[in-house]
Amino acid sequence: MTALTIKNLNVWFGAHHDRVDAVRGANFEVQVGESFGLVGESGSGKSTILKAITGLAPTWSGDISVEGTPLSGAKRDRAFYKTVQMVFQDPYASLHPRHTVDQVLSETLQLHGFKDIDTRVVKLLDDVGLGGKFRFRYPHQISGGQRQRVAVARALAGEPDILLLDEPTSALDVSVQAEILNLLTDLRDEHKLTYLMVSHDLPVIGHMCDRLAVMKDGEIVEVMDSEDLRQGTAKHDYSRSLLAASAAA
Repeated sequence: MTALTIKNLNVWFGAHHDRVDAVRGANFEVQVGESFGLVGESGSGKSTILKAITGLAPTWSGDISVEGTPLSGAKRDRAFYKTVQMVFQDPYASLHPRHTVDQVLSETLQLHGFKDIDTRVVKLLDDVGLGGKFRFRYPHQISGGQRQRVAVARALAGEPDILLLDEPTSALDVSVQAEILNLLTDLRDEHKLTYLMVSHDLPVIGHMCDRLAVMKDGEIVEVMDSEDLRQGTAKHDYSRSLLAASAAA
């Protein structure tokens, strides 16, 4: 079964002479339970695809389907947010600075219509490896890695099937990145999640994803298995140049 289908997706910003075509003719599918990566340099259109899916980039054409349901325009209903959630790059910017962890999670659970809020907040914190001692802290009182764990817990609150991961570790210290990636791997197995993950970091994509699409200047130039990535057997010249640059870093 297909979790996410992207067909001939075009995304643009502005109009007429000011129009910028951020994504052009993108095509890929993500199967249920799969972890699929979008990789490429900054400005290649990776995050813009996530924004189009969530309605944050309203001007697009083509076809986007989530579990067989086609999307249109920028409006997303409650059923969409029960199915799809997003984890953003900067965990501090994505959390309200004046809301405690408890408020962040409780309000999200209420929006999803759950009643047993206290029990679910504790369970969410346990799921992401924090525990109850973090429940009444503010974002500035916890580390970057802990903030990202809260952001992941918030995304899991509605019990979604699909998580969109937009560079979820790039704003974190190197020492913490592996912890968050391992957490995401464990959560995928435990909750039977499907991931669409954006990163410019090839080793991260190779570690986290089953397949990936390589993007350059708004276009997908190659879709490959992660094993091809690990073996360095990319077919497109740009993909090979990315691999070479990553190996030399």
